[in-house]
Amino acid sequence: MTELVSKSTFLNDKMPDKAKVALGCILGMFAGFLFSRALLSIAMFLFGINAIRDVQVRQWFRQRWWLLGLCWLAIYALSWFWTENKGGWGEHLQTKLPFLLLPLAFSYQPRFNQRQLQFFTLSVAAMLIISAGYTMAIFLSNPSFYIDEYKVSHMLPTLPKRDHIRSSMSAALFVMWAVYAWPRLGDRKVKALVGVCIALLVVYIHVLAAKTGLLSLYLFIGCWAVYMAFGRQRLLGFALLACIPIAMFIAFKALPTLRERIVYIGYTMFMYQHNYRTDNLSDGARLISYELSADLIKQHPLTGVGAGDMKNEMDSMYAQRYPQTDEHGRLLPHNQFLVVGLGCGIPGMAIFLAWVLWPLSRIRKNRQSFFFFVAWLILFIQLMIEPVLEVQFGVFVYLFFLLLFLQELGSSNHEKESPAN
Repeated sequence: MTELVSKSTFLNDKMPDKAKVALGCILGMFAGFLFSRALLSIAMFLFGINAIRDVQVRQWFRQRWWLLGLCWLAIYALSWFWTENKGGWGEHLQTKLPFLLLPLAFSYQPRFNQRQLQFFTLSVAAMLIISAGYTMAIFLSNPSFYIDEYKVSHMLPTLPKRDHIRSSMSAALFVMWAVYAWPRLGDRKVKALVGVCIALLVVYIHVLAAKTGLLSLYLFIGCWAVYMAFGRQRLLGFALLACIPIAMFIAFKALPTLRERIVYIGYTMFMYQHNYRTDNLSDGARLISYELSADLIKQHPLTGVGAGDMKNEMDSMYAQRYPQTDEHGRLLPHNQFLVVGLGCGIPGMAIFLAWVLWPLSRIRKNRQSFFFFVAWLILFIQLMIEPVLEVQFGVFVYLFFLLLFLQELGSSNHEKESPAN
């Protein structure tokens, strides 16, 4: 036994530092998110393996939230038996494979020390600035053309390509992370660089004018202002609350892409409220997707239609009720809960809802809990307005930022409950 223990210790000593490997994998994940799907998948897998490499399997089963996640994934998998389109079933299930590993991996991942935190924050900031610079360079190459495109809801190109939603969402959530991590950054030069990056990303979010990013940014700013106003920084909090409408007005007047985006949103809502054709308008099409998917769930309440047949069944409903809608306008329901219910039935949707709500049980009265709750709320709203977890980038952004803030919350709770403290 002594010999086995000594060999195990020797092997662990030879292994690279867990936190350093994790940092490399996390940066690889973010680089993959912006530039390479293959790199994203590889980095997520390596991050997971690194985190659980020295954890006994029986310890995994103490992670109840992870086990609950396996339950709703299992229902997705079981829908194979009532799915005709097996290829579509495989695609939807493959997209969700990170749920098997990342929640477990983050729970065993060491918290970054100050230097690692600085390097992580600056590196992600640099990558997001490159991404923002890519979009801004395209816009400045022909501003009048792209402003006109916003009149018909054609967004600026972004990194990751063809996903302005996740691009703006990641920028807004990173701004929130940078504010949270600010006290731990220490060095003034690091703080100055991060502060400049925050300002540039805020400008980028407004120029891109994606609804999700703007909503996320202002929801955070509003919550943060209220948090300060009713805490120890009352004057600053109330001042920030007063500045929000002023900043929104200035942005509306100064940024034509934002102005055209808001005008378009108002137009689509007017069309929907007055019963004009809205199936080929972005916001109206979302509302119609809710209507059709809800009716399909009523028809298949226990099992759903099967994960692989969701698109085919929605197309059939569109053909019956909105035959004039083109292929581009025929959507999966733009609500993740409805997607789960459509594919797996109401029982699957109930388990998924329980999984989404479970982390709220860890909230305490501290700063970490505030930032975690706001991140959770932003991501919850995203689940309500997008089929986030049906695309690889959506799964990454949702899990990465949720687990990043959840790890910070877990660390603070552990320190508070430790007898040593």
